[in-house]
Amino acid sequence: MIHNLPPQRPVTARHLNLESELLDYLAEASCQPEADTRIPALGQLSSELHVSVSKLREQLEVARVMGLVSVRPRTGIHRQDYNFMSAVRLSLFFALASDITAFDEYSDLRKHVEMSFWHEAVARLTDEDKLRLRQLVALAWEKLRGSPIRIPHAEHREFHLTIFSRLDNVFVRGLLEAYWEAYEAVELNKYADLAYLSEVWSYHERITEDIIRGDVDSSLRAFEEHTKLLPSYHNEHRGNGAVK
Repeated sequence: MIHNLPPQRPVTARHLNLESELLDYLAEASCQPEADTRIPALGQLSSELHVSVSKLREQLEVARVMGLVSVRPRTGIHRQDYNFMSAVRLSLFFALASDITAFDEYSDLRKHVEMSFWHEAVARLTDEDKLRLRQLVALAWEKLRGSPIRIPHAEHREFHLTIFSRLDNVFVRGLLEAYWEAYEAVELNKYADLAYLSEVWSYHERITEDIIRGDVDSSLRAFEEHTKLLPSYHNEHRGNGAVK
């Protein structure tokens, strides 16, 4: 056992090397919530940071892809609130482009993350959130029982993300948001038979009523059971390397 460790100073943006002058600049600015979100023009930044404009352009594109800045012709460059999803999405999409079956592994990660944070997330839901879950179930059934039948994907995505919407953890929310981006990328939102969708929404209805009734353990069991539907459906409809 190690004793009498010297006190350490808190790590700040200045002590982390992000290997990008612009990212260092953005990180430091994010530590000052009262600072203007507008970023100076690249020419001004070049003088301030002692970096060439061409190099800043490259770093700006990285920051844009990571969702750290917005770049618009009239309003200029603005710093954005940190979100984990943008960085995860880019890496995940690269993995899917290399091997579409990587979706199965990420889907398994998503399942375990949701199960781990389920009780905490449900405890934070408001009455309005619970009512919204019930409304989403009703909207989904309306689409599935209509003529013509429509796939309630928007409701599916919102249903799951609503459950975790009050969770104060940007990394968990980012992982889950990236999952739904990938779900759409592999087109699982487009190809599904009615029997599968009906079973999925029967589980969603059960999850909702369990949450409203306050039986969180039962809602978690229903969630775990319903996640087993996707792998079997996914595997049965994969052919020639493509997800259908």
